[in-house]
Amino acid sequence: MQICLNWDDARHFLAVAREGQILGAARRLGISQAKLSRRIAALEAAVGARLLERTTRGSTLTETGQSLFAAAERMEAEILGVLDEISGQEGIAGTVRIGAPDGFGGAFLAPRLGLLRAACPGLRVQLVPVPRSFSLSAREADIAIMVGRPEKGRLRVRRLTDYTLGLYAARSYIARRGCPATRGALRGHDLVGYVEDLVYTPELNYASDVLKDWRSVVEVATATGQFEAVRSGAGIGVLHDFMAAGVDGLVPLFPEIRIGRTYWSVSHENLKTARRVQAVTDFLDRIIREERGLFVRG
Repeated sequence: MQICLNWDDARHFLAVAREGQILGAARRLGISQAKLSRRIAALEAAVGARLLERTTRGSTLTETGQSLFAAAERMEAEILGVLDEISGQEGIAGTVRIGAPDGFGGAFLAPRLGLLRAACPGLRVQLVPVPRSFSLSAREADIAIMVGRPEKGRLRVRRLTDYTLGLYAARSYIARRGCPATRGALRGHDLVGYVEDLVYTPELNYASDVLKDWRSVVEVATATGQFEAVRSGAGIGVLHDFMAAGVDGLVPLFPEIRIGRTYWSVSHENLKTARRVQAVTDFLDRIIREERGLFVRG
């Protein structure tokens, strides 16, 4: 039996499969839940099989749905590739969403997006934070900058750069509380760190690399927030060296203590031929290469 597949129906099906529920997918697509349900019903009728199992908690793919999802993703990749070729006649264009940790995204990448726009004026750039639960397959971003190499999924992974972190305090804090003479003396100081139950990956648990029983009196859920808290004199904290470099009023402590991590650039396998994604990936590689000295301190 030959099946005539409507791409528009398949596109709506992809949204539901990625979102895990019809209501959320409808919101993302900007249509009513009823209209989206009709689209899915039309696709199921064309295929002659149920694609989704609907429950009170959302929608899951049936076995047939999983097969169609893989095929629809390949269709999507082909269509995006053709659109990129067409747009390539007039330069790189389209939208690229970059997901990044707040420190890298806000402190390093955002100030350099003007360079990207100058190189690719037809490109629309979206920079979003990487949340606790994040999915490239759900198209929450085209490119993600991650701490720690992802091990699962059909992903294209590139090592972007190693980076270091160290202990810092504000001069105002040192004037008030003094400077710890030893690592162990940190226990007697005000410490700044992450909100413990919001550390979604062990790679972000920097403080325990310094002191196993680190106890923060000020907990901030973002790297930029911690940076501002330490700079204000709230306490001693572990900061990214590329963020703290040259900041007036910040004093590095224990220069022999350096914590190392790695940023990885990750994109979905289906976007490997997308020229706009490749352009942004190349741009990231270039600016990192040109300013690698910011990221690693001995």
